[in-house]
This record gives sequence, C-alpha cells and structure tokens, in this order.
Amino acid sequence: MAKFTGTIRRSDLEGGHLQLLGDDGITYEVEGGDPELARDGARVEIDGAVDKGALSFAMTGPRLKIRSVKRV
Repeated sequence: MAKFTGTIRRSDLEGGHLQLLGDDGITYEVEGGDPELARDGARVEIDGAVDKGALSFAMTGPRLKIRSVKRV
C-alpha cells in the first residue's frame, strides 16, 4: 500500500462519486473508505492502492482503493 495526500472533491458525474485531487497532480477516483472522513473539500491522507485493471463510467482518473483514510 502507498500513501496519497490531497483534497477530496465530490463529482456530480454519473450520480456522484468522490475524487482525490492528489498533491502529486493526479486526480483519482476514490473507492471505499469512511464517507464521514472524506467530505467535499477535506484534506486527507489515504493509505491505499491504485487498481490498474479497474474500469468505470466516470473515467476521471485512476481508481484508488482505500485501505484507510485520515484527515490532515
């Protein structure tokens, strides 16, 4: 697992989903985690992994599967 930091954004595309605007300049589609910690605009650190084989309708960026998330 790797650490990813950035800001959570809610997208209205395809019924709404969470994105991480990563400090590394990449926008990730977020999957899993505690929705109470991942509110729109929250600064977070995510312990997780990019699922390189995942497909989605949103296609906003790589899908990031969350193992744990905390506010920073």
